[in-house]
Amino acid sequence: MSDVSKNVTSTWSDPCLDPSSPYYIHPSENPSSVSISPTLNGSNYHSWSRAFRMALISKNKMGFLAGTIPAPDTQYSFYTSWERCNTLIMSWLLNSLSPPIAQSVIFLDRAADIWTDLRERFSQSDLLRIAELQEEIYSLRQGSRSVTDYFTALKSIWEQLDNLRPYTNCTCSAKLYHQQDFVIRFLKGLEEHFSIVRSQILLMDPLPPVNRVFSMIIQQERHKSPSLIADEPNTFVNAASGKGRGRGTLVGQSSSNNRTTSNKKICLLWS
Repeated sequence: MSDVSKNVTSTWSDPCLDPSSPYYIHPSENPSSVSISPTLNGSNYHSWSRAFRMALISKNKMGFLAGTIPAPDTQYSFYTSWERCNTLIMSWLLNSLSPPIAQSVIFLDRAADIWTDLRERFSQSDLLRIAELQEEIYSLRQGSRSVTDYFTALKSIWEQLDNLRPYTNCTCSAKLYHQQDFVIRFLKGLEEHFSIVRSQILLMDPLPPVNRVFSMIIQQERHKSPSLIADEPNTFVNAASGKGRGRGTLVGQSSSNNRTTSNKKICLLWS
């Protein structure tokens, strides 16, 4: 075996030097290289835990949180490597917690113990939390928000409910009805100036996908802003009295002297 082959073999036999190993720590990684914002404050556990899981999976360290990489006996040579990874992940966790919560887990020795403690305290996957989310969903209305802000708020609550009651093992028809429920709630919470397009969408069979419905409402919002819609009755009156802004015209009205040449007045509405 050549010297080069020997060097490569000895390098990859050490898991701390293998980039594919969970024990590997990149030189750029440090106790502050992972920090989830906003930090866990007790009421945002589900979104926070999802963000932290994504960060750990991308760094191939999720096994330390899940407990699938347990602490080896101290007599093994790579115990020091495990301890280093465990301590680094604990630092990432503490940096992603609010100060009071961080103080409550700082004396735990393993990242997996901190993760389990936080899940048991803040997951709140019970019927009371489900009832609260359902109430928020059915009471949410667009109000003065833009369509985008309203859609984002509704989707955030809806996904929290999905996280508590996942549809992973449901049939395709159950998932379809679940998506249709979201479309209906989204449409029903819109302001009244979307009533026409809302009725048109609800008459479609089958209902379009969620993103398609959102796109249709956004187009309507851009086509007719709420301020323009609110002004339409006055605009119609002004146009009928000859004081419009060119958005409505009267058949028979002279463009040169603004005098009516016909007794029959018909207002041509714009779309």
